[in-house]
Amino acid sequence: MSNADDASETTTGDADLARRAAELGAQVVRSRDWRGVAREDKGGGDFATAVDVEAERAVLGLLRAARPDDAFTAEESGRTGAPDAARRWLVDPLCGTLNFAVGTHLVGVNVALQEHGRTTAAATADPYTGETYWTDGARARLRRDGADTPLEPSPESRLVDLNLDPPYPNAPALRVARLLTDADFERAFRPRVVSSTLAVAWVAAGRRAGYVTDGRLEGSVHFAAGIALCEAAGCTVTDLRGGPVHRGDGGLIAAADERTHALLLDLITRQETTGVRR
Repeated sequence: MSNADDASETTTGDADLARRAAELGAQVVRSRDWRGVAREDKGGGDFATAVDVEAERAVLGLLRAARPDDAFTAEESGRTGAPDAARRWLVDPLCGTLNFAVGTHLVGVNVALQEHGRTTAAATADPYTGETYWTDGARARLRRDGADTPLEPSPESRLVDLNLDPPYPNAPALRVARLLTDADFERAFRPRVVSSTLAVAWVAAGRRAGYVTDGRLEGSVHFAAGIALCEAAGCTVTDLRGGPVHRGDGGLIAAADERTHALLLDLITRQETTGVRR
């Protein structure tokens, strides 16, 4: 087998591992009752539940058994493994913790592998639909009932998900929430607030026209998988100023196509240059 064949097999194996790990975490979430779940305060209004911790433990157990030499960053347990490792797995075991804790079934389990800063495999699993969005860095697929279909972005829904959760490093010049009162946004789109990065995967799948958030996304356990899915599916993905998405505090615009992205970028750019708009 050639070196190229070895690399291809490894990539496929990593993508399959990411998918299986996300699905294992989703299985834990799905099997646990939200009512009366124990919470651990993390400060600033944020918290983790016992299910976050349990799902993370299951995901990390599978990944570490399969890739013992890799490093890991997980939402609840932090960074482990060699700090300068070339390969690092990012794990968000329950994205949408507050949703889960109040019985709202809009959550996702995110697993991504970054090599030298590039995401080469990723998956987002939906515990309650049984669907898993996954990519090997080149292809983007949806697995449902054991079968894979390509992810196909579409702007047709006109739905744009806005992440309104802090922090807001670009405020006060930019605030995603201001789009809600922008007449031009209202004419072009319909806002949604899912409060889970499951909605980023929905952009790749054609269920959302776009997704917008402020924040620092470099090495983010929340966003790495969704961004990789969108990029592999052919979405237009940048930061809030149209630059590379993994740079600094730039936030994210993920759009189904270039036209949708251009509209969103223009709305945000005008907000920054003119201040609070109508």
